[in-house]
Amino acid sequence: MSIDRELPEYLDPSFLRGLIQQRITRRTALKGAGAVSLTAALAACGQLPSTGSTAAHVNWVWDKATKASVLDFANWPLYIDTAQNAAGGTTYPSLEQFTKDTGIKVNYSEPIQDDASFFAKIAPALKQGQPIGYDLMVITNGIQMTNLQLKHWLTELDPTKLPNFTKNAAPRLLKRDFDPGNKFTVPWQSGFTGIGYNPSLTGREITSFADLFDPKFAGKVGMMSGNQDTGNLTLLGLGIDPATSTPNDWKKAADKLKKQRDAGIVRKYYDQSYIKSLSAGDTWISMAWSGDIFQANLSAGNQNLKFVLPKEGGVIWTDNMCIPVGAAHPVDAITYMNYVYQPSVAAMLAESINYVTPVPSAKQEIEQQAAQASDQATKDSLSQTSGSTLVFPSAAEFGKTHYYRILNASEATQWNDIFNAVILG
Repeated sequence: MSIDRELPEYLDPSFLRGLIQQRITRRTALKGAGAVSLTAALAACGQLPSTGSTAAHVNWVWDKATKASVLDFANWPLYIDTAQNAAGGTTYPSLEQFTKDTGIKVNYSEPIQDDASFFAKIAPALKQGQPIGYDLMVITNGIQMTNLQLKHWLTELDPTKLPNFTKNAAPRLLKRDFDPGNKFTVPWQSGFTGIGYNPSLTGREITSFADLFDPKFAGKVGMMSGNQDTGNLTLLGLGIDPATSTPNDWKKAADKLKKQRDAGIVRKYYDQSYIKSLSAGDTWISMAWSGDIFQANLSAGNQNLKFVLPKEGGVIWTDNMCIPVGAAHPVDAITYMNYVYQPSVAAMLAESINYVTPVPSAKQEIEQQAAQASDQATKDSLSQTSGSTLVFPSAAEFGKTHYYRILNASEATQWNDIFNAVILG
């Protein structure tokens, strides 16, 4: 591994092709992050950046940058709180409150359909040292996030400007292996990959990864088309820690999946459409993302779905706010990053997004809102959110989860070849 501080090379093209071979949604794009730390990976290559140059870079940004009262924010679709104005247009209550409180106007957009394509879009400008037009962007822990760090394309954060994060973030978020010390990112939201099911159709509760292979559910099982989700969850199902797994382990997992497929147990390998099939009863049990199950159960007629982290373990991922190098308004960006770590603001976001909030004390905010609600429907909705283990998981549930396997270029090519032979075969 080599790191060129001036014009670093792009990743192996075969690796990038592997990432975009299949249709990618926000969650299927959550690639490649595991329990091995970025610091360890750099150290292994003898390429740890010097503390002096990093500190100089931080001071250069934050000593000179000033508030501009403008923020250009790039996010994923449907990933913030919304409301309708009198004219029927979409508004963003938390952003409006941010502008009212800080005087910073937010130009909010949703250009990120998946990490790989967004990275490909912004990389040419970043490589030339040019701004990309965004001050703040939300990137998933994975190969693109790691690559942005290795190429020095992210602005190192000034922790003195993030007191709300330090005070209110969940303790588990203060020690993240893919960004040691939170030097470049703070979490936006997190989620789990596990199993969703309809107990009225399965006829029993689901507890194990092995339930996805039960012949009694033949033709009624949904698996994910994203090979990172499917591959990592299968490794866990076999009792293998993804972080330390080897290509031989990946082959064992692929063989397990092939037997499931060839036995007619799998109805289909799904993209985001899996939730429609599960809600409609076309599948009875499926690999699933935690927030989708919660949102489906808020919809009329979909009150029976359950989500479980299998006893063998589940997958956790995190989408992260970060500031690209060359951002025109970095002070406004870091002001927003700090702002959303207020419990009241985190509660606004959690009530709409329904994924794992990074601020545990948002739970008390939502409970207080429920107690003060004047109508029963609002009270019930808020109570459902505050009581959901999909939004506020327990420590035990977090303890059952693992990040994705870190894959270098050659490993990613092997991984794609092994798992795509089953999923796309």
